[in-house]
Amino acid sequence: MKTGTDWNDLAYFAAVARAGGLSRASVELGVSPATLSRRMKAFETALGRRLFLHGADGYTLTGDGHALAQKTRSMEDAARQIGMWRDEASGPVCVRISAGTWTALDLAERLSEYWSPEEPWLPEFMYCDLDLDIARREVDIGIRNRRPDQPWVARRQIGWVDYAVYAANEDVEGWIGPAWGAPVTPSVRWVQECHGDRIVTKANSPHLAAAVAQAGIGRVVLPMFVGERIAGLMRLSDPIEELRSEQWLVSHHDARNERPIRAALDAIGCYLLQRSQDRR
Repeated sequence: MKTGTDWNDLAYFAAVARAGGLSRASVELGVSPATLSRRMKAFETALGRRLFLHGADGYTLTGDGHALAQKTRSMEDAARQIGMWRDEASGPVCVRISAGTWTALDLAERLSEYWSPEEPWLPEFMYCDLDLDIARREVDIGIRNRRPDQPWVARRQIGWVDYAVYAANEDVEGWIGPAWGAPVTPSVRWVQECHGDRIVTKANSPHLAAAVAQAGIGRVVLPMFVGERIAGLMRLSDPIEELRSEQWLVSHHDARNERPIRAALDAIGCYLLQRSQDRR
């Protein structure tokens, strides 16, 4: 007599497929990589299908693996919704929010302006200069600098972000460039293209670059909502027209009306829209 597929095996497979390997998936699941490896080999045997190619790049999905990963997305989404429904009964529900460096910092620093402990949601900030996967619910809400085009994404433009040049004083001539491994953002690319021959020092994170600028070593490009309030820096330019970017608030289309996520979307959206209007 045949039995149904083990739900735990499906959850384990989904985690490995999403992480691209055992190490990250084992941390998420709370099991050892060795145990997870055994489970996946047994799962492949039980299915009679090859799901992974094992190599230096980790666990790469086969054609069958990709097909199963697509099917487990709805299962993961349902599990997430059930977990959120369960958690609502015992207090605020954690809502994961991803944004780039400075927007994440701004949201964290100004948290009390749009959130209080009495809200039905608990903010969990996840800084990342790459777009985390909303489809797989790696995050619940993302703040993006361009309009997303995925059909399953709910989107709302919440304003614009302007950038300008900052330094400790007008006498600073050199520029701060990106070190190895730094994300190549539009502002980093602008510095390289327009002032690459005047770079005097480098940093691999925007926070470090701002600190070097505060020390009087070089000029740095910052979003104006950040640069205008960093002590020890002064603005040396008008807004840089070619760096002006849209700002979009995005979430999974099916999740946007879940009570905690809806409350978080409304609160964050109002805050960022007001911030954009204040900078005009």
